[in-house]
Amino acid sequence: MTPVGLCFALAFLLALAAGRELLVSRAARDPRGGGISSRASTDAQRVGARWTRAAAWFDLPERLRRAGLAARLPLPALLLGKLAGACLGAILALGAAPAAPGRIGIAVALGLPVAGFFLPDALLEREARRRRRRLVAALPDALDLLAVSIASGRGPGEGLAQLAGAGEGPLADEMRVTVAELSCGSPLSGALAALRVRVPGSEMATLVASIERSRRFGSPLAEQLRRQASALRREGRRAVEERAARAAPKIQLVVALVLVPSVMLMIAAGLIANAGTLLSGF
Repeated sequence: MTPVGLCFALAFLLALAAGRELLVSRAARDPRGGGISSRASTDAQRVGARWTRAAAWFDLPERLRRAGLAARLPLPALLLGKLAGACLGAILALGAAPAAPGRIGIAVALGLPVAGFFLPDALLEREARRRRRRLVAALPDALDLLAVSIASGRGPGEGLAQLAGAGEGPLADEMRVTVAELSCGSPLSGALAALRVRVPGSEMATLVASIERSRRFGSPLAEQLRRQASALRREGRRAVEERAARAAPKIQLVVALVLVPSVMLMIAAGLIANAGTLLSGF
């Protein structure tokens, strides 16, 4: 990267930081310097509305919710992170695009800022997948505990409250939200429907359907929960076996491309080093 390009990139980043500081200070201070006024409060609400509209356009609230970071990562910080990623990509493009051959430099110059802008989205999706795997892995034990609670004469709401208080992790967090909705007066059907929306997938849909079927038709819920727990454990074992089966060709590829050539190089080096001795009789 040339010194001119580096200075331009640093100036661009500093301009963004200065603009953010001016925006925050204008929304939080009184124009006369006397603290927060009603006009400042209105400006802050407008700024918050702009952040919200921009985040909704990129579907960021839904991504944060699925990743379980809605309470820890505010939307303005995520949007600023996307802008920072785009700026970092632009800085890398300044150094990489001139070195790329031909028209590839144009693709590099355009692709790196775009990749940096969408990098936070990719990280959120990765965290959402990890959270879902943890939730599904904890579901069989939770179903067994809920089945024991139902068999002892408790209702589904009490069983969900027990799950919320007994566990940790994403499943317990979702159960705590459901219990909080029930304690605020929401009906069980509405709280379960909200749980199904928050946790998409057949696993939670089957649980909600079992509870609703038991409430409407009086079917034995505990036995249904035990069967679902057993089915989830079988699916988990099958998934592990499939991953192990896919790992075998990868290991063979590593052996063929790395270990075998290295051993052959060692043998060739030994033969070359002792070529005089080996060929002395010819």
